[in-house]
Amino acid sequence: MGGWRNWYQELVNSKPLFLTIYTTVIVGIVFSSFYVFSAVYSPSSASANWFSSPPSISHSPVAASSYINVAPNFSPTLKVSAIPPPLPQSSSKQVKPIWEVPQTKRLPSLKSFQLTKELVEQRVQDNIIIMTFGNYAFMDFILNWVQRLTDLGLSNILVGALDTKLVKALYWKGVPVFDMGSHMSTMDVGWGSPTFHKMGREKAILIDSVLPFGFELLMCDTDMVWLKNPLPYFARYPDADILTSSDQVVPTVVDDRLDIWQQVGAAYNVGIFHWRPTESAKKFAKEWKEMILADDKIWDQNGFNELIRRQLGPSVSEDSELVYAYDGNLKLGVLPASIFCSGHTYFVQAMYKQLRLEPYAVHTTFQYAGTEGKRHRLREAMVFYDPPEYYDTPGGFLSFKPFIPKSLLLDGKHDLESHFALVNYQMKQIRTALAIASVLNRTLVMPPLWCRLDRLWFPHPGVLEGTMTRQPFLCPLDHVFEVNVMLQQLPEDEYGPGIGFREYSFMDNPSVPKQVKESRLEVQLCDDTLIDCQASSNTSSPGILRFPRHSSEETFKTVFSSFKDVKVINFSSMKNAFLNFTDKTREERFRRRVKRYVGIWCCVDSHTPGHIYYDMYWDEKPDWKPIPPQTPGDDHLPW
Repeated sequence: MGGWRNWYQELVNSKPLFLTIYTTVIVGIVFSSFYVFSAVYSPSSASANWFSSPPSISHSPVAASSYINVAPNFSPTLKVSAIPPPLPQSSSKQVKPIWEVPQTKRLPSLKSFQLTKELVEQRVQDNIIIMTFGNYAFMDFILNWVQRLTDLGLSNILVGALDTKLVKALYWKGVPVFDMGSHMSTMDVGWGSPTFHKMGREKAILIDSVLPFGFELLMCDTDMVWLKNPLPYFARYPDADILTSSDQVVPTVVDDRLDIWQQVGAAYNVGIFHWRPTESAKKFAKEWKEMILADDKIWDQNGFNELIRRQLGPSVSEDSELVYAYDGNLKLGVLPASIFCSGHTYFVQAMYKQLRLEPYAVHTTFQYAGTEGKRHRLREAMVFYDPPEYYDTPGGFLSFKPFIPKSLLLDGKHDLESHFALVNYQMKQIRTALAIASVLNRTLVMPPLWCRLDRLWFPHPGVLEGTMTRQPFLCPLDHVFEVNVMLQQLPEDEYGPGIGFREYSFMDNPSVPKQVKESRLEVQLCDDTLIDCQASSNTSSPGILRFPRHSSEETFKTVFSSFKDVKVINFSSMKNAFLNFTDKTREERFRRRVKRYVGIWCCVDSHTPGHIYYDMYWDEKPDWKPIPPQTPGDDHLPW
């Protein structure tokens, strides 16, 4: 600042002639600079921006280097055209951040939510857009999908809404959304239903619409979660027209390379795939769309596989991981099932753990309890965001430490008998815990569930040959329990009060508040013949209560009424913890409820039907054996 003052003083003290010259030079420089920068930042030099934000060259490495190269040659006589305009880099755009709630109370017209190239262009980064779509029934899945991506630092996201209710809901959440104009039902749609197939056709229509815009497209189902930024991985294969996930359950590679296409016998899965806007990909998308629109009985994934496998091979080159497919020109890559995980390779095999790899994604396929089962699996993996009240429910939580004898877990052959012996032993403890949770009006934190045999839709030897499934393995709750039934609002006058439950990993979840984790009572079961084991609310030491086994409903209510403010009551065991309900009507309703909580194991080979029903009260039937129904007439639920 002092330098400027000295220069100005010298100028004032100089002679008039020099003063005139100095003034002329300064005015010329200022005028020229103004002219140049006006041209650079003129509206014609920047593309239209949905949020009316001018590009900022300071955020663009490429644009900044262009100016650095020009700067040494700058002079008042330099033509404006000699200064290149900023290159269209995604990082130079200043779009509205995701999750920023609109500062208005008025919803824009639905016409403004139509899918256009300009709309997509506002969210594109590095020429890539990441999309999903769904209806209002999947609102929480969509929010979870978006949150996981933004947590990874990605914002090139757009969500397609199949109903206007979802358009409005996402807009007010600050999620970039467009209206697919489908006017679909806002209700959940079951797998294989006509509405389910209609949603699949919408996917093909969407891809066919977006590819001509010239952007790369990462298309995802809403029931999957991103665990790691996948864009650098896709960039490793710039020649690929399509990179697709698959239902492959047997590994073909043990590192992070693409799966060996010759060894992938399972279907390609259209829940996760990356498209480049090449002529081959656009041609394929158009034919795929026309194929499934012409026949509403064709499932979109089956149509995709039929077309893409019309010609499969040879490899693009001797050392390439890509393969020519479809018409012999389209270059296809199959994403490795170990890190672009299905519900089987992630939740059952834990393939990525065994291979010491970092997973990019998990898709909730290979599960047995509908949408509720998918949500529960993501919760078990602690990759699903729930509202705060989920983690601090009124009434508090009940948990227990399960006990499994080594012989049941590890000894002997892995067969039907040993599998059901293991599961039944755990089921009895869970049944007791459900009864206590019902009496105390607490939410039960389910224990980890161990299985010896896998569950599938078809006959199998217990574990699929070639997979990395270890025996025994920590199995998802829906392998044994009907998660969707457990969440149903069953009539209380017939089934008694509902029983809330949480996933086995609940207490490890960082979202559980500190005040919940620290408000804890440890209950140690004891023999009531001992002097210090009495039905009393007196704790033997802070946070520890000795409580007699074989206690009745009334005893539980009396003792634990003093601990209503404790958030978590944890039992050291459930073995013989509960004797009975005082009210026999309530007991009957409870039995009626929990009998419906368990499902089937499937399936025995060379027998029809091949499934075996789990029975919550197996221990009350001395002749119970794990065998499938012997006749179609015997094929009914065990109640």
